[in-house]
Amino acid sequence: MTGIVYKSTGSWYTVKSDTNEFFECRIKGKFRMKGIKSTNPVAVGDKVDFELDTTSDTVTGVITTIHDRKNYLIRKSVNLSKQVHIIAANIDLLFILVTIDNPVTTTSFIDRLLVTAEAYDIEAVLIFNKVDTFSEETLNEQLYLQYIYDKIGYKCMRVSAVEGKGLEALKELMKDKVSMFTGHSGVGKSTLVNALEVGLNLKTKEISEQHQQGQHTTTFAEMYDLSFNAKIIDTPGIRGFGIVDMEPQEVGDYFPEFFKLKDQCKFNNCLHREEPHCAVKDALENDEIFWSRYKSYTQILDGDEETYRTDAYGNGKNQEE
Repeated sequence: MTGIVYKSTGSWYTVKSDTNEFFECRIKGKFRMKGIKSTNPVAVGDKVDFELDTTSDTVTGVITTIHDRKNYLIRKSVNLSKQVHIIAANIDLLFILVTIDNPVTTTSFIDRLLVTAEAYDIEAVLIFNKVDTFSEETLNEQLYLQYIYDKIGYKCMRVSAVEGKGLEALKELMKDKVSMFTGHSGVGKSTLVNALEVGLNLKTKEISEQHQQGQHTTTFAEMYDLSFNAKIIDTPGIRGFGIVDMEPQEVGDYFPEFFKLKDQCKFNNCLHREEPHCAVKDALENDEIFWSRYKSYTQILDGDEETYRTDAYGNGKNQEE
């Protein structure tokens, strides 16, 4: 039988078969996907072959084959730095949920997700959520962030799950596609899915008053069928996002505004740092490239984990201060 993985709990996988039946499945032996040392060989969104095991009282399945993936979203494993975690596979649209101060979404975090989406050929869209809560100051910062990413070429949307703002446009974009929502804990992923599909009733929690961070409500990635002919993958909140296996020379290729200028640099292998006659550095000095983007780029090159919080204007401070 063939089906799609709708939920992964680490050892068991919920698979929806081609006949629209759900089966709880496990894997047989060890899977290796083209040399990827992943903590989870099977991910939500994977197309798999499985056999039914009828030897017990409950009918379960055994996954025997994982079909080739068209793409996947991957990050460094939280506790095992040498291993990676595949968040989901076969994604048509990646929606990055951004909140300005409730909690703060850093430009570093946004850019790491965008770079990974570019590297793995996933179309990314930014959703600025909770626009109903904005003060004049946070509105100005949100509009400036939107200006940055609009100018680079990323689609941006302004949404309020509470007031229903932007939901119809979002639904239209999601039709006939497998979409994934990601972002920090507390940015409102589950609330937004509930607003899109009344009756789904995903669990939600309030923001922690002390640290302005969301409390984890989604434990595992899970896919849902929506009534307007769309599929959504809801994911656990991510505190930080580690970039996986990128050579320094290729990082700039995943910043579209850098890549456009690459052939104008004097050196083919220019890292856009100390090299003379660098078109990217010239554009930066002429305010044609945003400083927050360049700061994210150098952080990735230096292998820095996400300890630096940068606002829309490129100003930052250590998160632990």
